[in-house]
Amino acid sequence: MKGLELARRYWDELGRPAFERDCPEVLDRAAVGLVGEGSECFGFDDEISRDHDWGPGFCVWLTAEDAAAFGQRAGAVYRDLPAEFLGWRRLRVGPETAHRVGVQTVPGFYARYIGFPQAPQTLREWRMCPEHGLAVVTNGQVFQDPLGAFSAVRQALLAGYPEQLRRKKLAAACALAAQSGQYNFSRCLRRGESVAALSALAEFVTQIQRVIFLLNRRFAPYYKWTHRALSQLPILGAATAPRLRLLAEEPDRRASRIEDICADVIAALKQQGLSNSPSDFLLDHAVEIQAGITDPQLAALHLMAE
Repeated sequence: MKGLELARRYWDELGRPAFERDCPEVLDRAAVGLVGEGSECFGFDDEISRDHDWGPGFCVWLTAEDAAAFGQRAGAVYRDLPAEFLGWRRLRVGPETAHRVGVQTVPGFYARYIGFPQAPQTLREWRMCPEHGLAVVTNGQVFQDPLGAFSAVRQALLAGYPEQLRRKKLAAACALAAQSGQYNFSRCLRRGESVAALSALAEFVTQIQRVIFLLNRRFAPYYKWTHRALSQLPILGAATAPRLRLLAEEPDRRASRIEDICADVIAALKQQGLSNSPSDFLLDHAVEIQAGITDPQLAALHLMAE
């Protein structure tokens, strides 16, 4: 059983009845679901995931006012839920798992991961948000949200980066992918710099995945799950994920595979009207993307900044 299904059943079969009996305000006012850091929140959990921080549990998100009014009572109801469900031990809240499950406030949840208690309001605030944090707060499932306070922030974030910032991030990622993959990787190999070549390859994989997430207007998660999430993206995701696996596992034809990946990315950039350059070098397209930025602060940044 996947963790999200386990969480949903734990809420439906044990959580909802307990709150209905002892703290009915939760059913009327709280958002409930499972969103956050665990692999189960992304739907990527497997048997290996179950050796730590995995088990039945869910989140109850309250407004600050509701937390003051009945948060302690809601927390007590959650703590008293059965410790085992369907043969699995409940996810305990300790120093390493604090805030993954249980009762918490809406602004506290978002501030913990993105640095703001609500959706960023300015480009400066958006730039301050860690991307993996944005991925964390937009994953998982919300089982109920009668007030809509939690979902309002979530929906604003799911809209993705403001277009000017998306362009800047795309320009930087394309430039870094070109420099590391199309340019430096082969040069390092010719010099016999095997460690530098490996670093260049890793940088290319990191940056080209960033590009594809940005083309899809999605946030890239923690690096461990980026490739898994990539395969689910509609624009270039399914096509690029196996090519990156070949880059990692088979040393032959790496340079030509890099070029093939870049060619597909360039086609997608053109399709979205981000570049018109005839070049097959991704750096030239990064320059065109940057040239299309009208925000003066973003336009003034170094091409590879962001």
